[in-house]
Amino acid sequence: MTVNPISDRYRRRAGAFERKIAAVEPGQWSAQSPCEAWTARDVVAHIVAMHAAMLRPVHRDLGPAPSVGDDPLAAFLAARADVQEVLDSRELAEAECDTPTGRMSVERQIDEVLSDDLVLHGWDLARATGQHDAMDPEDVARLWSSALAIPAELMQKLRTPGAFGPGIEVYGPEVAVPADAPLQDRLLGLLGRDPR
Repeated sequence: MTVNPISDRYRRRAGAFERKIAAVEPGQWSAQSPCEAWTARDVVAHIVAMHAAMLRPVHRDLGPAPSVGDDPLAAFLAARADVQEVLDSRELAEAECDTPTGRMSVERQIDEVLSDDLVLHGWDLARATGQHDAMDPEDVARLWSSALAIPAELMQKLRTPGAFGPGIEVYGPEVAVPADAPLQDRLLGLLGRDPR
């Protein structure tokens, strides 16, 4: 078992996302998610697509798997295995890559983009399908700290639809949340989701 904190964090968060997919009832896949343009199935499709994006810097593609349309859980499990393999290889994980926020290691990009996405979109999937939607408090605190550290100019770009490519929207406009609301609600509001 690895002792790499990034790999371990991804493994834990991917496991939580997997359990949410497994709990979706067949008739819930077309349910509206908190992301205006996405159904529950679209949330999983986005996550699988982000796994593919994280593999490109090491010149890899997703391995053969059913489509999200045919089997969302199997599609995610295959993508998860592909990314975990990269994280568990020091050579691949430590490779440098260019990202919209600068040059960094492949594992750092996975940690800051994909791993965080699993937490936020796990909430989206839970909300869309009536599951328990509390995030891990450690993840909430970590994402809150990271979000507050984003420079204002970059945050504005992250909130601008299409700034990182056609059809790409990272965060929506901030949603006002009471200052004394739970940290999870404040995080969701900051990142453009209505916790209510």
